[in-house]
Amino acid sequence: MSTQQKALLLDKPKGDFSVGLKNIPEPASGEIQVQVHAAALNPVDWIVRALGIIITEYPAVVGYDAAGVITKLGEGVTNFAVGDKVISCGQANNRAGCFQQYAIAPADLAAKLPSNVSFDEGSTLPLTLSTAAVGLYGKKSAEGTSGAELYPPWEEGGKDKYAGEPIVIFGAGSNVGCHVVQLAKLSGFSLIIVTASKAKEVYLKSCGATHVIDRYTPTADMPAAVRSITNKPVKVVYDCVSQADTENAGYDLLASGGTLVIFPNFVMDKSKITPDKDVRIVNGNFHGPAQRDIGRKLYLSLTQMLEAGDIKPSSTIEVLPGGLAGIPKGLERLQTGKLTSAKFVARPQETA
Repeated sequence: MSTQQKALLLDKPKGDFSVGLKNIPEPASGEIQVQVHAAALNPVDWIVRALGIIITEYPAVVGYDAAGVITKLGEGVTNFAVGDKVISCGQANNRAGCFQQYAIAPADLAAKLPSNVSFDEGSTLPLTLSTAAVGLYGKKSAEGTSGAELYPPWEEGGKDKYAGEPIVIFGAGSNVGCHVVQLAKLSGFSLIIVTASKAKEVYLKSCGATHVIDRYTPTADMPAAVRSITNKPVKVVYDCVSQADTENAGYDLLASGGTLVIFPNFVMDKSKITPDKDVRIVNGNFHGPAQRDIGRKLYLSLTQMLEAGDIKPSSTIEVLPGGLAGIPKGLERLQTGKLTSAKFVARPQETA
C-alpha cells in the first residue's frame, strides 16, 4: 500500500479547503487505521474553519464521522480484525480527521457495522448519536458542558428505567433529535413529546415518539400543548433548536427539579433561571475525558442496537459527487442553510 493518500486539507485558520496529498497516519497503541468509505458532514466542520477554532496544526483535516474497513490494528487491539467494517468517531486533526482516505480512530470508540447498515448509513451516526447520548446521560465536566445525568439504557438495569415519565424534545426532526428520540425510547420514557414538521411525523413515531407537535406552533403555546397531552411533571427537555424562544419555552415547561439540555448557544432569558431547575450545555464529542466513558460503553452495545433497529441511521442521505472534492460545496450549503433534511455524505475513495 502506498504511504500517501488524498485528503481534504484546510490550509490555514479561516482558510480554504483543497484536495491534496498527505502521509497515511499509522495507528498507535489502542487505535485502528480505517480506510474511509463514507464520511458524513456536520455543522461543526464549517464552524471550525469559519471561526479558526479547535485546530492547532495546519494544513488540517476535519471531519467527525467515518465508516469504512479496518486496514491496520494498533498494539493491544483485540476486539477487531483487519477487514472488519466499522463506524468510528473522528476528530479535527491530521490523524483522526475523517475527510481523508485513511483515518485513525480509538478502538474503544468504534463499532462493527452490522449487515443491515451500509457505509453511507453508518457514517451518519457518530457525532449526532454522541451529542444525543451526552446530552441525556452526561455528567458535569470541568469544561462546563454536561448532560441531564440520566442512567444509560446500555447499563445494567438502565433499559426502560424511566417508564411512565414524559420527555419533551424540540427539533426532533434534526439528525441529533432523531437520536434523542431513539435513546429516550430505550430509556423507557412513556411519553416522548416532540416538535417537528408534519413530514417527519411518521418517521419519528417509528423511532419512538408518541406525540408530534407541529414545529410551527408558537412557542408561547407549547405549555398548553404539552398539558393537553399529560399532566405529569416534565423533568427533561432536550432542545435541539437552541434559539431564544425554544430555550425559554423549554425552561418554562420544566417541573421543579428538571433539566433543560441545550446546544452551546445559551441565549435564553437568564433572569428566569431559578435554583430548582437546571440548564445543561452539551458538548457531544466522546473524545473529551468527561464523555469518554459514556462513548466507550455505548460503542460496546452499538452493533447490537443497530442490528435490532433500536438505533437507526439518518433517514435521508445525499451523497456528494466527486468524493472529497464535493465536501466544500456541501459545507457551504450547511453554512448558508441551503439544505434539505438530508445528511450529506462523501465517499473519499471516489476522489479523482
